[in-house]
Amino acid sequence: MAQSRHRQNVTETNDQLDLRAHIRGVPDFPKPGILFYDISTLLRHGPAWRTAMARMAHAIRPHKPDLLAGVESRGFLVAAPLALELGLGFIMLRKRGKLPGERIGLDYALEYGTDRIEMQADAVSPGQRVVILDDLLATGGTMAAGIALLRQAGAVVPAAAALIELSFLNGRKKLDVPFEALVSYSE
Repeated sequence: MAQSRHRQNVTETNDQLDLRAHIRGVPDFPKPGILFYDISTLLRHGPAWRTAMARMAHAIRPHKPDLLAGVESRGFLVAAPLALELGLGFIMLRKRGKLPGERIGLDYALEYGTDRIEMQADAVSPGQRVVILDDLLATGGTMAAGIALLRQAGAVVPAAAALIELSFLNGRKKLDVPFEALVSYSE
């Protein structure tokens, strides 16, 4: 006979759990001198992932979003389950040419060059409140571009959030909305 498992709702949380203990630092990835913060270890630990989502729900709920937008690709891992739990819709902000149908996009500057972020043209209605999420905020360029793209589509963007913030890169300064992070690294 199979044992039954108690499914903890995402709105429940373990306040003592240290999320940093579930985020692995990988030196020299993707190139020498970079310390990559890998959320794979957080994703595969059920209680830690549940706690992270509960804390994120607590952080964004006061902003009263109608939709959550995830930035490709790890932002999808944050925004989609959170949208489901909160009873909200989820939209994808993707790289050039990855979405079907009519799209709108925005080119933005990188340290060395440019990139483009796109969304489906009918993803938001004018006036909808959309909170944008990603796994990590570094320099802030992609998050700022996502905010601008959502506004271009007529959305109101009351806030942005990420699991991790690399505060030493000052990405928060590029955002003109309140920003929430569950974990911050200062070096």
